[in-house]
Amino acid sequence: MNIDLARTAVENAFAEVAPDLARDDLGDTARLRQDLEIDSFDFLRLVQLIADSTGVETPEQDYHHLDTVGGFVDYVAAHAK
Repeated sequence: MNIDLARTAVENAFAEVAPDLARDDLGDTARLRQDLEIDSFDFLRLVQLIADSTGVETPEQDYHHLDTVGGFVDYVAAHAK
């Protein structure tokens, strides 16, 4: 999957989990917990939505790659089939 499709998938997942966030809030360096206030429950919902929409399953040991929006996008792009 190219980076643009991955970004769209991630933005769509955020729109469902945190509809109050503007797309402008989702810059590459935005940290999920500190900047966007995504809690553990919402984080797991994001991971599940990405799995459902892209087929990218994220094992728990890879969660540290998903600490920023850019990291999330890069992970999805690299692991999509």
